[in-house]
Amino acid sequence: MQQPTATLRRPVALAAVALAAVLALTQIRSADATPVAAAATHLASAIEDVRSSDGHTYHATDSSGRTMDAAQIVQAADGSYLAVYHSVLADGRFHAAVATSTDLLHWQRRHDFGAGSSQPDLARADGGRYVLAWEQDPRNHIAVREYRDLRALLAGDADRRYDAPLTLSRCSEGTPSITSVHGSTVELTGHFRHDCDTDHQMRATLKNFTTWHAEPDERIDRALYEWGAGGNIGDRDPVVYQGRKLLLIEGQGSRDDFSTWRTYVYDPKSGRAVLAALRTHGGSTAFANPSATRITAPDGRPALLVSVFLPKEGAAAGEAGQLLYWHSL
Repeated sequence: MQQPTATLRRPVALAAVALAAVLALTQIRSADATPVAAAATHLASAIEDVRSSDGHTYHATDSSGRTMDAAQIVQAADGSYLAVYHSVLADGRFHAAVATSTDLLHWQRRHDFGAGSSQPDLARADGGRYVLAWEQDPRNHIAVREYRDLRALLAGDADRRYDAPLTLSRCSEGTPSITSVHGSTVELTGHFRHDCDTDHQMRATLKNFTTWHAEPDERIDRALYEWGAGGNIGDRDPVVYQGRKLLLIEGQGSRDDFSTWRTYVYDPKSGRAVLAALRTHGGSTAFANPSATRITAPDGRPALLVSVFLPKEGAAAGEAGQLLYWHSL
């Protein structure tokens, strides 16, 4: 009796497999056909031409002459501008710092967060609080700090501290970007070094500065693979544009080739990305660590401020380093 039963089940099983394959293929084609949001295309176009910007500065430095690499800008409640960034100092290590400005061109360094801190990201929270995250070595991991107000931030006087464990990689998790702060819950994105070799995307949640959960975000990786990214997929920054939540993100064409860094606009809803073909005054070709912030510009008009790092391997003469520029909205 067992043999006939097995014979009867085999066609049914094959039919089920065939149906599953058809459904999977349909889903893949449907996903591939999902267009990137028009807002993503419009944002890429809006930030592409540095030459037509309302203001810009190449090779940004602070009042002490430190380079402001990977700078991310936030506007304070009083209208002044805050920048968090890192520099490589004489000790050969990264140092993250915070600086203030009133014109986006001249920056007064206010505090150094210590040796081994890099890739900082800052967010304003309710009640006048600030939350800062950075990548900390050794054993590169994400560090998160909360400051009760602007004065505490500029003095480096944190009320709460958390150093995240490595849960996705035994080697490195970093380049944090804070996506939201709700009460005592901080939502972040970052990268993890898969197999201790190549950076991939992750998302994480920190609750009450005591509980950490991180997981891979493979959709972002796939979106950049479609554009030929074969190296690291690293820093990213959220921005709302035309009512759509988007990400500016860097992708590397070839591993260890800094001249192949490019900037993309990623649309989380469609899971697809578009290239932002940035054009500088001198014709630089490599762009990394992108971020964008809605601000009130020094002339009083609403504007979109873009910050991007130009590696020397793809930079035109005089343009290597941190570029800040803004377009009126």
